[in-house]
Amino acid sequence: MTSALSSRSTLGMDTPQVTAKAKVLGRAIYAGDLKLAGMLHGKVLRSPYPHARIARIDTTEARALPGVKAVLTGEDAPANLWGAHHKERAVLAKGVVRYCGEEVAAVAAVSEEIARDALDLIRVEYEELPAILTPEEAMDEEAFGIHPGRNNVAQHIQFERGDVEAGFAAADLIHEATYTTHSQYPGYMEPMATVASLDPDGRLVLYTSTQAVNLVRMQVAMTLGLPISRVRVIQAATGGGFGGKIVEDDNQLLAGLLALHTRRPVRLVNNRLEDFQAACASVPERITLKLGMLKDGSIVAKQVRIIAECGAYAGLAGDVMHVSAMRSDNMHRNPNVRSEATLYYTNNPPRGAFRGFGGTQMQFALNSHIHTMAEKLGLDPVQVHKINALKAGDVSIHGWHIGSTGLLECIDMATEAIGWASKRQRVKASGIKRRGVGMAAAMHVSGNRTIGNWDGSTLVIKINEDGRVFLISGECDMGQGASTMLSQIVAHELDLPLADIHVLAPDTDVAPVAVGTLASRVTMSGGNAAIIAARKARQELLSLAAERLGASHDALTLKGGAVYVSAEPERRSTVAELARQHIWRHGGGGIQVAGTWDPKTVMHDDKLYGNIAAAYSYAAQAVEVEVDIETGQVSVIDSYVADDCGKALNPTAIHGQTNGATVQAIGWTLYEQLHYEGGRLANGNFADYNMATADAVPMLRGGLVESNDPNGPYGAKGASETAILPGAPAIANAVYDAIGVRITDLPITPEKVLAALRDKQRQGASHA
Repeated sequence: MTSALSSRSTLGMDTPQVTAKAKVLGRAIYAGDLKLAGMLHGKVLRSPYPHARIARIDTTEARALPGVKAVLTGEDAPANLWGAHHKERAVLAKGVVRYCGEEVAAVAAVSEEIARDALDLIRVEYEELPAILTPEEAMDEEAFGIHPGRNNVAQHIQFERGDVEAGFAAADLIHEATYTTHSQYPGYMEPMATVASLDPDGRLVLYTSTQAVNLVRMQVAMTLGLPISRVRVIQAATGGGFGGKIVEDDNQLLAGLLALHTRRPVRLVNNRLEDFQAACASVPERITLKLGMLKDGSIVAKQVRIIAECGAYAGLAGDVMHVSAMRSDNMHRNPNVRSEATLYYTNNPPRGAFRGFGGTQMQFALNSHIHTMAEKLGLDPVQVHKINALKAGDVSIHGWHIGSTGLLECIDMATEAIGWASKRQRVKASGIKRRGVGMAAAMHVSGNRTIGNWDGSTLVIKINEDGRVFLISGECDMGQGASTMLSQIVAHELDLPLADIHVLAPDTDVAPVAVGTLASRVTMSGGNAAIIAARKARQELLSLAAERLGASHDALTLKGGAVYVSAEPERRSTVAELARQHIWRHGGGGIQVAGTWDPKTVMHDDKLYGNIAAAYSYAAQAVEVEVDIETGQVSVIDSYVADDCGKALNPTAIHGQTNGATVQAIGWTLYEQLHYEGGRLANGNFADYNMATADAVPMLRGGLVESNDPNGPYGAKGASETAILPGAPAIANAVYDAIGVRITDLPITPEKVLAALRDKQRQGASHA
């Protein structure tokens, strides 16, 4: 049997997404596109107050409106509360609302127009209550508990390794500063959407936009009080997720509740304002970082204090803060670390998962800090990163086993591409527009054994009678290319054209259980499962051919859609013939195999120690900015991101996703900001919420580093999520290089730049 790579294989080649044609031709079916017989349209009434007691709800007029089939309030909702960890959130508010935008009532009607009119007819009497809108207010000893019987601490993390005080005592330089980061709306093209219906057996079926069908099924079943087998979740085509569509939205629960009450299909699609109000934006954090360094730049002590805000309900915000508190520790060889992080409830909308998952917040602080300390020591920040970087084979301070790392190569690639050395040495301009360069580096995970003690994946391969292959998996493609990656692997292993592989939509009725698309885990876990399944299918085909052709396994070759005797190529059977033969015979039944892979990782213990991921990915970014000192405007004029993906199974897909991450980072750093007035969102639309558009970003450049991870499929590991992490500090460092002011409070707005320049000028005058 030949082991040579087939000329058919697309592994390592630029490959269009297998879903691309359906999308560009408008054939992809999103949840909002579905139309079922008798379908109703759902709408949600949301609280206008950040904190209020619901004194009375009168739905009489709304129920009487012709065409209205259901008007539900908290009294009609299940008693079960929901949430990722803390079960503290009602499907519809009961007695009290805790943030502006919280779901108070839901309507189902024969048209969207009637449903909207019905919302206007619901009379709610509120008694407005004092609201806690900042962590500082939540921390006050006199503050009321947002959740009765509890203080406002949603989660607290504390750990220490080594001897931190001794580390600081040995340091030649100690620097401490505080950095603040803000919330970022996920900004996906498709708002949250669900169509819920009952099948002929009365089971609840949800077609929804999601990253994790099994997590949705678990949550819906538990909250609505149904046996899990009475809930079916099917992923519709999903127009982006970025962490916002894991399992923190009420949309699926409300759609399901309305369908159960009306016994008819219900379509519930957020409009953009509703999505701004309902989606979990990223977790805002205030990070106080203290580092100790030796003269050569070696980090010898690190102390972190984080104050984070989850809004009214905790969701996944605690997990995000956990990442901020400790993930960056595993990038450097530092024996002494102390961290304390506290998550507070407020009466703001819930915060939660977002691409980068807490890494963006801490990397902004850490990379800004490294740049500052490097200057004080007369060192290049690149030197500091390199001297502290963990190498392949190292075990980090938290027990992470570094199987592969391309961090140093990423740093070299990015800085060389930007002309780092020469541009740092150039004479600083004295005109109105001044340029500077900055760089930053980061790490991320490929998988994460923290949700539960399983981070694996199972993939089923079914070979049809025409020789084409179905892939059945619970891993979701939300536009990042999971379906293409799985197709490439199976096509490669079976030497079939990519067009002969079809990935079925994740469906909890037929797909194996899967964690879902989060923590950059699908290439690692799903990809390895695909290899195992494909090799099982290959053995099935060879066994059938050996029997049919009268030859041993070793004498056979599977290539080009057929199995043949290597020495006599004319003695052959096509894959289609073998598939048909295996059905229509005694002991047949078709070729269907499953492959399961679970990494040999370890859940962290109660001291947060343990190797939680199968692999760790790295990225570095170098940028050049131009700062207008009269207007304060910062423009990114050049950017290069180097991404350590282990092995690039599809370079064009990684470049596309990396560019997307880069733009999100630029938006978070310079443009995006949710504005609240008394707890009410004032810019919940794309006209007023400023995102980075094509004219705000340079020609995006980047390259891939292939570190060949020992645990990854063909050496691959998670790619492109890491690329969002270094953007903010790289830009902040470049702004400092250009004008000599350090912005530690994101976003870097013109107002902040001008204020910092005025402060610098005043300080200069006072020293004169």
